[in-house]
Amino acid sequence: MDNGFFKNVEKKTGVNMKDIFDLANSLQNANFKDEKTVRNVIKRVSEIANKPVNQETEDKIVQSIIADGKQLDINTISKMINKK
Repeated sequence: MDNGFFKNVEKKTGVNMKDIFDLANSLQNANFKDEKTVRNVIKRVSEIANKPVNQETEDKIVQSIIADGKQLDINTISKMINKK
């Protein structure tokens, strides 16, 4: 994709594409059975999306992810945060 596409996404969403790519790279080998790792990912997505997550919602997301244990992507976590 060309640079213009990413600039348009940044402009419309207010989300820095470098942050998204950095997060995506960090998710590739993340252990989603590890609670600390999962909480760090949730916090990072929350920061990038500028959507605060309260403790109750974070706990529910963590339990859901750990119970499932599958590899996750940014869209899945973002959808969970936006359901709060």
